[in-house]
Amino acid sequence: MDIKQIITALAEADGASGSETHAAVIALNMLKKYCPDAEIIKGNVIGHLGKFRIGLPSLVLDAHIDQIGMIVTHITSDGFIKIGNLGGIDRRLLPAQPVIIHGKTDIPGIVCSVPPHLSAGDSKVISFEEAAIDTGLAKEELEQIVSPGDAITFDVKCRSLIGSRITAGALDDRCGIAAILYALELIGDTSAKYNVTVVFSTQEELGERGAKLGAYETNPDIAIAVDVSFAYAEGEDRLKCGDLGKGPMIGISPCLSRRIFNELTAAAESAHLRYQIEVMNDLTSTNADQYSVSRDGAEVCTLSVPLRNMHTPAEVIDIEDVRLTGELLAAFIV
Repeated sequence: MDIKQIITALAEADGASGSETHAAVIALNMLKKYCPDAEIIKGNVIGHLGKFRIGLPSLVLDAHIDQIGMIVTHITSDGFIKIGNLGGIDRRLLPAQPVIIHGKTDIPGIVCSVPPHLSAGDSKVISFEEAAIDTGLAKEELEQIVSPGDAITFDVKCRSLIGSRITAGALDDRCGIAAILYALELIGDTSAKYNVTVVFSTQEELGERGAKLGAYETNPDIAIAVDVSFAYAEGEDRLKCGDLGKGPMIGISPCLSRRIFNELTAAAESAHLRYQIEVMNDLTSTNADQYSVSRDGAEVCTLSVPLRNMHTPAEVIDIEDVRLTGELLAAFIV
């Protein structure tokens, strides 16, 4: 399995929160290789690994399919597109960013930027109310293609960096999906210790809404949210960050299961896999929070791929961490 190829195909598919169909269909087709019954249910991609076996606990592997993005709010009389945010976009990076507006057809645009010569030295971060997108089209032309409510994503391709690192605009959390797919590839026909269900959930960036539906639909005994977390870069707090290339970050928190944490760490050590520990003192702000309180609750844990520049068009991961995440999931499951 070419993990880089899988990540690239997923990361370059548009799927802003609430408009995940394109990315979901690509992920669905990938998942069907391992879960032939996979389908899209209320936006979520859901599939079951093998036949249900009575007496085994149920395990959900969840990764969210949506990405941060923007939404068209209206078109000005001068032909500029006004926008709102879908998720926590870093507004410091908005000016001069290339974007794609997903209207009746996809059209390119650029977030307007005031030249420094005209800004009187004002370097304040613009608000979304101040931001606008220039497509080069007049209002009348735009209205034939674009409507309020259309999604917008950053126009960025997946690029290779030094070694096994790559950068893209939707690695959060398409790399988590790739890790799950790699785990399924490794498991193959091996008998699992659980009845395994895979959920690629929608709208995580808008409050874990898809996971809430997925948790109710699947009602698992155990759930592992495979997501991303902070990888250390210059100027950041080392105590709040993991490191690129040192393996997945296993979460520990008051709202997570200590038993599942212990089993994941034991599986990593038994398989001689590198891993890191991520300590959180509150909710995790991942889909794990939804699974832990759905119906009568599941035992949950997080498994996160370290990622730099989160919620920007230039997120960075190390493919080695995705590989190790998949290997740890497989070791835990079999």
